[in-house]
Amino acid sequence: MPLTFSFLRPPGVVSEQEFRARCISCGRCVAACVFHCLAMTPDSFFGSETPKVFHRKAPCYLCMKCGPACPTEALHKVPMEKAGMGMAVLDRKRCVDYQQKWHIMCWTCYERCPLRGTAMVLENGYRPAVTNACVGCGVCEYVCPTQAISVVPTRLREQT
Repeated sequence: MPLTFSFLRPPGVVSEQEFRARCISCGRCVAACVFHCLAMTPDSFFGSETPKVFHRKAPCYLCMKCGPACPTEALHKVPMEKAGMGMAVLDRKRCVDYQQKWHIMCWTCYERCPLRGTAMVLENGYRPAVTNACVGCGVCEYVCPTQAISVVPTRLREQT
């Protein structure tokens, strides 16, 4: 079973510690999101509602409207290539394209990646691979039919 992380922070997020200090729970980022993937939900650490992307239900398609809407710079206005939400991890044992017993090509993660060709590439022209250009939007995890991809949120990677 793949690792499942409950939520991601929006694109352009500062460090988690700085985010908690800056976010005023105004919800402007949520209102600006054209794909409705952001939600204001209670945060046990923060004590009030904060914006989150529940990428297993609705991933971020990197519209990049949330950063400019933030009045406190808890989210920065950045290009999609610098969204910094997390990093996808591909489990080759679960991926159809790495299984010799299958005679089909999936490529769903590659085809749906907003940064296709840079964050998600095709190794040897036919097997998906995640590169360091991944920004952790969650689209690949959301669309993967075999749950072979997990996105590790930046806030958790900062702790290690």
